[in-house]
Amino acid sequence: MHPTDFSLRGALDALAEGAISSEELTRAHLDAIERLNPRINAYITVTAEQALARARESDARRARGEAGPLEGLPLAIKDLFCTEGVRTTAGSRILGNFVPPYESTVTANLLRDGAVFLGKANLDEFAMGSSNTTSAFGPVENPWSRRNDPDARLVPGGSSGGSAAAVAARLALGATATDTGGSIRQPAAFCGIAGIKPTYGRCSRFGIVAFASSLDQAGPVARTVEDCALLLRSMAGFDPKDATSAEVPVPDFAAACARGVRGLRIGVPQEYRLDGMPTEIEALWQRGLEWLRAEGAETVEISLPHTRYALPTYYIVAPAEASSNLARYDGVRYGLRVAEADGDLRDLYERTRAAGFGAEVKRRIMIGTYVLSAGYYDAYYLKAQKVRALIRQDFERAWERVDAIVTPATPSAAFGMDEKQDDPVTMYLNDVFTVTANLAGLPGLAVPAGLDAQGLPLGLQVIGRAFDEETVFAVGAAIERAADFRALPGLRAGA
Repeated sequence: MHPTDFSLRGALDALAEGAISSEELTRAHLDAIERLNPRINAYITVTAEQALARARESDARRARGEAGPLEGLPLAIKDLFCTEGVRTTAGSRILGNFVPPYESTVTANLLRDGAVFLGKANLDEFAMGSSNTTSAFGPVENPWSRRNDPDARLVPGGSSGGSAAAVAARLALGATATDTGGSIRQPAAFCGIAGIKPTYGRCSRFGIVAFASSLDQAGPVARTVEDCALLLRSMAGFDPKDATSAEVPVPDFAAACARGVRGLRIGVPQEYRLDGMPTEIEALWQRGLEWLRAEGAETVEISLPHTRYALPTYYIVAPAEASSNLARYDGVRYGLRVAEADGDLRDLYERTRAAGFGAEVKRRIMIGTYVLSAGYYDAYYLKAQKVRALIRQDFERAWERVDAIVTPATPSAAFGMDEKQDDPVTMYLNDVFTVTANLAGLPGLAVPAGLDAQGLPLGLQVIGRAFDEETVFAVGAAIERAADFRALPGLRAGA
């Protein structure tokens, strides 16, 4: 087996047995990055020397019997997480040279448990996008390709496309990601890997560059459901530096993966059957439900009646919060500054933000500023918050009847970089199956479950009760076992 083909669990076992060292594992991934990253652009910054030094330290700790839960595992870190002494850009020109003097809580937790950071993964600018084409550092290419058009360059999904592409292409064993409206689950589905957005508050947001504060949540992407469980246990935990962090126990998520689904009631929301949805996605959904029934679960038809309003609600709430959060990038305190020698303060703001922000970020700032403005706040933002409460109530009623909900993860497989890009509304529709979990603050897991007619991966989504990621992992692992998804992208290390 090539060193980059390990799962996280497999790598941990190999390291424990002495079959490979962290330095060897890390060097193999760095060699793969050097070979493939110029093509797929999954990393903005590669920290090779730092990674090798930490790998050697990790091997020394293991030799002393001091190995942590993730000891020696090479990971990619989405470039939205502040990393002390390492450039953090958020995929934007305005933060192009920002080097944080502190570490985000999530990445600090991973370092505490022995992980090795390979570098910072590319993303849609400020996490705004569903294609990873809005990054100021160029688009990320999906390592998968279509059977009938292998030369077409496909998107990896967004905003965590760099994280997902790095894992799928074997340029990292796992990666951190963030999810505001589907930005973990959609890229995971497009790239044929697993990814979970945990319950809002499960992981600290301290040190993560903010997009929409009431929606953003960190989570992992990895090759398997169990790998995601291993990463999430290290990433999660209460943090007094984050007022939205929940003081709840962090269970052994990996143990839940073997729990099975016998006796569970699985909800099937009728509102997720969309007009025009590809028949192969509907067929995969039904196949997934059959797999769960065969394992002893019961499927129950349910209704989430306000789902139809979720997408417009999200695209009012998220831009409004982005407008507020991004007001801090003014060219005064840090990041890019553009100004004429004789310009006034307003001129400084205008020139800096015009040069520093890309088109999609500007679009969302303008939408957000509009819906928060005098005369429109009640008509748009306040109404959206009321609808958000109704969406949350729909789920609360559903939990009276079911233990988890299973839906498609995305309305299509990965699309081409030259497709959909000139129509923002069409792009926003990629989040149609995922935004509800963010609006309600619930955990959602994407699991690769099949291929479309062009050989591209398709995923199923499992949604669970707040802080019941264990049931989500149990259901996801059952789908994973039944699907036995072994297809690999053509563009990967060791291929």
